Amino acid sequence: MPLHKDDPKSVGGYKVLDRLGTGGMGVVYRGRSRSGREVAVKVVHAQYAEDTVFRARFRQEIESVRKVSGAFTAPVVDADPEALRPWMATQYVPGLSLADRIRERGALRDTELRQLALGLVEALRDIHRAGVVHRDLKPANVLLAEDGPRVIDFGISRAAENHNTLTETGQMIGTPPFMSPEQFTDARAVGPASDVFSLGALLVFSATGRGPFDADSPYLTAFRVVHDAPVLDGVAPSLRAILVRCLTKEAAHRPELDQLAKEFADALPEADAPDAVTLRSEALRTVEAPSGPADGTEPPAPRRRGLRVRPLLVTAGTASAVALGLLWYLTLGPGFPDGAASGGSSAGASRWAAVPAGWQPWRTTVHKTAPRGETKPLGGIGRTPGEVTCQRYEDAVYCAGTEALSVRLDGRTGKTVWRSSLASADAGKTMKNEFTLLGVRDGAVIVRHIARRDDATDSTNTVAALDAESGDQLWVRPVNEMSVETAVSGGFVLTIDRSGRLVTARDPRTGADRWTVQMPAANYCMFPTVGSGLYAHCFPDDETRKAEVLELNRKDGSVARHLKVPHRSGLLGVVDGRLAFVVGGTGTTTMLQDLTFDTILLVDPATGAGSTTKLAKTYEGSVTVADDTLWIAGASGQVTAVSPLTGKELWQTRTGAEGSGRPAYDARTRTLYIVSISGRIAALDARKGRLLWETGAYAEQLASGELTRSAVQPYGGALIASTPDGTVFSLDPAHPERNPG
Repeated sequence: MPLHKDDPKSVGGYKVLDRLGTGGMGVVYRGRSRSGREVAVKVVHAQYAEDTVFRARFRQEIESVRKVSGAFTAPVVDADPEALRPWMATQYVPGLSLADRIRERGALRDTELRQLALGLVEALRDIHRAGVVHRDLKPANVLLAEDGPRVIDFGISRAAENHNTLTETGQMIGTPPFMSPEQFTDARAVGPASDVFSLGALLVFSATGRGPFDADSPYLTAFRVVHDAPVLDGVAPSLRAILVRCLTKEAAHRPELDQLAKEFADALPEADAPDAVTLRSEALRTVEAPSGPADGTEPPAPRRRGLRVRPLLVTAGTASAVALGLLWYLTLGPGFPDGAASGGSSAGASRWAAVPAGWQPWRTTVHKTAPRGETKPLGGIGRTPGEVTCQRYEDAVYCAGTEALSVRLDGRTGKTVWRSSLASADAGKTMKNEFTLLGVRDGAVIVRHIARRDDATDSTNTVAALDAESGDQLWVRPVNEMSVETAVSGGFVLTIDRSGRLVTARDPRTGADRWTVQMPAANYCMFPTVGSGLYAHCFPDDETRKAEVLELNRKDGSVARHLKVPHRSGLLGVVDGRLAFVVGGTGTTTMLQDLTFDTILLVDPATGAGSTTKLAKTYEGSVTVADDTLWIAGASGQVTAVSPLTGKELWQTRTGAEGSGRPAYDARTRTLYIVSISGRIAALDARKGRLLWETGAYAEQLASGELTRSAVQPYGGALIASTPDGTVFSLDPAHPERNPG
């Protein structure tokens, strides 16, 4: 919808593009971050901003969404409940609501109804597992996006164990046709079974276009919900018996979600083939890992697990609901039905390598007490650790982040070995410390450290090397990153001097100068890691000019070749002996994250000759190139394989690893891994895109803001994964059902 003349131009730094909708509590806008990422921004109406109770409820809504964010959700990107007009930004999810879908096209067909029912069961399972009761499950709060269902709007949800909530103040909050009896009679008794009742009412509406308790007024509707039997005319007999049990007045007599998953799978037919509004059939199956080795032989087809369903689907929401859009990918236990994961034991024995000696599944955070160095994490009054990144090196994992000092973790056990003391003496008091792990080379951990005073009167920017074994500082140098990004590339630490143009290559261990080279003026340069070469990718301040890629001689820093590429480009890697660039679109091309693109440029590094490949369609997501294949992880967990040589789409698979970082490719096993910001890992067969297995969410909490994504890295036959909140864990890909402690 078009903007009104009194609508803001921006909210919290997000440029306002248009209206998605408006409701009784606020307005929802479509916005765009500085990096080009689209978000939905919910802004509270001015009259409610002065209400302290409403502000408290809005804070509760933010915490509820963050608590349940995981696979197939629209996570909170940013929020400020203390602003003059409180606001919250979530991932933007386009599409219709279930209410709009039925209003426009009538009741759902059998296969659509199956997808909806199974998807909502799985969504509620994730919500309830997080300890939250939604309390307002209705057609307007279910989004029907292309890639599956999203349950949205947690404005009146509450923690299941909390019986003294803000909503219990004598007000009746909810939507009467879809509320449970106990929501009218005793709000303190509302628990997970209340959402089951709402699910039953919503499915009756979806199957018939009418609610089971519809009446001429909300008061009469409420009376019927509490006292009358549901009207189920038009509901198929096979489904009617299940819904009668969901809609029983006694909460204790309603079925559990696991049982509902079985019964819905039996009662509702499965589609013979997906259509425009139907998910891939694989999304409704639990699959087992192929037993064939990575020798070019075709693994066996996945075996159907009759009654157990995996993720799901559905669609979209009212424009106003988009702001809180949450798609729920459903799993049982830690992600595997019956506690058994595909890819384990005999199924995975021939595919997966043995784990390192002495290794065991583990999970920890970078904020635990360390036995050496700075024993406790940073953090003064009002400070909490922020975004964290990790890298594996030999038998250890090294991590650093905002207000998170560098740490070393034992790769076999996850125990913290040391924490560096690389911070201002005023850390946690008057200084804000940002640490970025640049890399680990030659037994040295390279860390960039930016320290800023809270009053912005002073700041320092340095690069330091820490001994990988002890954490002791080896060397430190001041840097100026206004025009060149400090990096570890080509076996060197590349730092910029105070002038902003002279780049020096340093020995990682000693910090000694090897050579110095001058970067082009009026450019911002970075050093992507591409094979064994050393490249500088420089972007002119004038965006009408082309970017320049300099191939540097590793011996003396001299420029061996100049290559011209489009300004909006990101260097992916090598394809068929040529440098591969993603071109155009929007997003963070320098980090190859959150991109929107439709073209690949291939450049011969010897001659500079280039050719473009137009892709079959426009893609969005974080990108990796390996084995002459482009792997794209979408924000909603969808993974796509594309040929950068022909532009042809090779396969596309839905996973629950939403908001993942760049995919990681294991050439030995031909396996592709992604991990969500909530710590959910998905493993796919790289040749066919078959989902081998998927775990539950292991992050301690969900980080917010513009994030460096999660990462997964091989460790012998094991995997090590990290999430932006500082959670780090390790598992055996042959036995992913073994829960990290």
